Amino acid sequence: MILVITPELKVRNEIDTVNQMFQEGLDLLHIRKPQMALQEMIGYINKIDALFYPQLVLHTHYDLGRDFGISRFHFREIDRLEEKQRPFTEENVISTSVHDITTYNALGKEWEYTFISPFFPSISKKGYGENSTVLESIKHRRNLDVKLIALGGIDLAHIQEALDAGADGVALLGAVWESEEPINSFKKCIKNALL
Repeated sequence: MILVITPELKVRNEIDTVNQMFQEGLDLLHIRKPQMALQEMIGYINKIDALFYPQLVLHTHYDLGRDFGISRFHFREIDRLEEKQRPFTEENVISTSVHDITTYNALGKEWEYTFISPFFPSISKKGYGENSTVLESIKHRRNLDVKLIALGGIDLAHIQEALDAGADGVALLGAVWESEEPINSFKKCIKNALL
């Protein structure tokens, strides 16, 4: 499973890149735009080919799911602890984020998958994850109900290592959006994940 998380701030040709990545085999796009107002978010989604709406995951403005036929919602760790996902668990696919294997192992099966990070030192957040033990701790995975998606420092060089360590999929951020050629970077990453 290959997921891409949008950059927080706008990137040149972002929507064109999103649509092209879907055409190249992107499984899911996480729209993480924490500063984006409702009307801006509506405009953003409207520019994405409607064919791909079932593959969009909202991090905010969850009520837009009804308007656009989006049934995938992601809840931050703090939101999960406050149980903000409860109104969305019926007939929707929900995901969350964790930062250690103990928290991951305790997740209930209402969660389709979770990001676990930082897997490797971050590409987009310099210095973040340099001392992470997530990769090593994966061997203590006990939860078989919730898919584990590696996040943090995932690029062409690390995809296979993350999958070999036991991740069910990977999430790309910096490897795509900080590249001079985001589509080519994505294509190389997806090809490597399929080997």
